[in-house]
Amino acid sequence: MRSVLRGAWIAAALVALAGCGGGGGGGGGGGGTAAPPQNTQLVVVDPGPANTVNLLFTSVTVCTPGDTGRCQTIDHILVDTGSTGLRIISSVLNATLASLPAQTDASGIPIVECMQFLDGFSWGPVKLADVWVAGEKASSVPIQVIGDPAYPVIPSACANTGPPGNTVADFGANGVIGLGVFLEDCGVACASTSLVGLYYACPTSSTCRAATVPTSKQVQNPAAMFPGDNNGVIIDLPAIAPSGAATATGSLIFGVGTQANNGLGAATVVPVDPDTGNVVTVYNGRTYADSFFDSGSSVLFFGTTAFPVCRGIAAGLYCPASTQTLSAIVRGANNVSSTVTFSVANADALFAANPFFTAFGNLAAPNPYSTGFDWGLPFHFGRRVYTVFEGRMSPGGAGPYVAY
Repeated sequence: MRSVLRGAWIAAALVALAGCGGGGGGGGGGGGTAAPPQNTQLVVVDPGPANTVNLLFTSVTVCTPGDTGRCQTIDHILVDTGSTGLRIISSVLNATLASLPAQTDASGIPIVECMQFLDGFSWGPVKLADVWVAGEKASSVPIQVIGDPAYPVIPSACANTGPPGNTVADFGANGVIGLGVFLEDCGVACASTSLVGLYYACPTSSTCRAATVPTSKQVQNPAAMFPGDNNGVIIDLPAIAPSGAATATGSLIFGVGTQANNGLGAATVVPVDPDTGNVVTVYNGRTYADSFFDSGSSVLFFGTTAFPVCRGIAAGLYCPASTQTLSAIVRGANNVSSTVTFSVANADALFAANPFFTAFGNLAAPNPYSTGFDWGLPFHFGRRVYTVFEGRMSPGGAGPYVAY
């Protein structure tokens, strides 16, 4: 089922810090006075709508297909390499985009999706939109409009998957742009089987049934639909001081080996499992078979008994007595291995000493999935992390792979 059940993980422990960090949300991550290259978009870690930490945002322009007069630029869209597809919270769309055309099945019935993230679900219809990021445009992209009031009744098979993330407050962002290794969010599994709790055909606003959806009509990776620079993405973020930073600014670069600014260089190529997008991580003698790289996860998630869990402002994160410098081995689908060094700090102490900081490169938390090691946003600080899409050629070979 690919990564449809994975996606971004916004830790409840971090969202609960609202009011403890600095500033409110405005501004967006995609602006700036100096024009960047056409394939480069500004990204920023700042308090965001939830006034929390370690969420990477950008801005996306959404238009009615073929109509550049009916567009809206939306800031604070979470950048997530652990899921696939653009998803916008309905309440942030203005009147010009309230009537985006619906994606329908072969009988003309609207398609609605239950997107299942690790920390809950998001319910809403699939719509068609032209999507601009930086100078790149994807036409007639199937996106999800989360929390659309036109579909107020959520099927129990969807609602039972966890807490809802259908509002800006619940989601912690105005939306998410999933730029993972897959071209669509479910793939052949949803095209061949009516998987309960995923895609639905809804002839009325309150009557929905589980449905098969062809891959071309599923929510798509918008970057894979650009005319060029469409084989992958790069997240380029600065290193963060051990004490953290008030904010952090970097670049989201489209394409790998397609222009002068997106070469692969000497990066280590780690092929991922073509069905799940996973790799293997070996840490402290323990093997985590279901590991993945995910810019949408706010911390590193892995299980260990070596560190106590915080009981103060950062309750739920790890709180070792002092900052620990650690290493793990990441093994790709072709058994190519890479050693990754990372740090885990006492989150209570960090937040107490720096209450207005929003970027930390040394936060970690327990993972309830014993076989999972989630290389979240802290992994990305101080690195250029490449995500190459399935079946797309690049200097490192055909995707899917991650490189750094």
